[in-house]
Amino acid sequence: MTTTYTSYRLISQDIPRSIERIASQPVVARESEYYLSRISEVKSVDEFMADTRLFNYAMKAHGLEDMSYAKAFMRKVLTEGVDKDDAFANKLADSKYAAFAETYNFARNGETATIFTKAQQGTVDKYLRLTLEEDAGVDNTGVRLALYFQRSAPELTSAYGILADTAISQVVFTALGLSSELAASDIDRQADMLDARIDIEDFKDPEKLGKFLERFTALWELENPSFGSVDSSVLLGSSAGFGITPELMLSLNNLKLGGR
Repeated sequence: MTTTYTSYRLISQDIPRSIERIASQPVVARESEYYLSRISEVKSVDEFMADTRLFNYAMKAHGLEDMSYAKAFMRKVLTEGVDKDDAFANKLADSKYAAFAETYNFARNGETATIFTKAQQGTVDKYLRLTLEEDAGVDNTGVRLALYFQRSAPELTSAYGILADTAISQVVFTALGLSSELAASDIDRQADMLDARIDIEDFKDPEKLGKFLERFTALWELENPSFGSVDSSVLLGSSAGFGITPELMLSLNNLKLGGR
């Protein structure tokens, strides 16, 4: 079993190839084919939600799989769209709902809502990426978190965006060496502390983002060894290409927080 850092690097260094591997899995290929063959035929919110297989695919692609059962809730999201400030989706703290309503914007585009790329191949691309992350998480939760952060962090605009997403905040807190107890403190205090430790704009820079995730995956490995209860000295001194080598730990010590 490889370490969190090694596993993350193997996947992230060639995302297109990793996605291709996921897309070739029989179940994934079958569901994607079904989605693409049917979505352009959907002309209304009712038709969209009536096809459970189609709707569930779309929900998973947008990270909303756990809410697939909440049909009345999602109907309101889709019916009101996002063009008005007081639209239901715009009032929700989780921006994924607004993104979903924008992708399937029946409120704005009516019967043509599903003809756009974002509702067709764009959704398939999201589904494949999310499935890749889930697949990686079967063996190592840290790898899934790192891949999710790699995808999501460039869109962050403030420290509050970090705190609003438990997965993102877990990555940041781990990389910064912050206690989970801090999450119980006042949210404004947490935001101020994060602003003092990192520059959100760094996450838009692939190199700086990569440095940050190197730090996260290494520290995650220390807290959650891939080798179970193996002694940390074994991890630190491995010569077989596994674990965290002294060279990696040295590079971590030289990394400034946020990759700066």
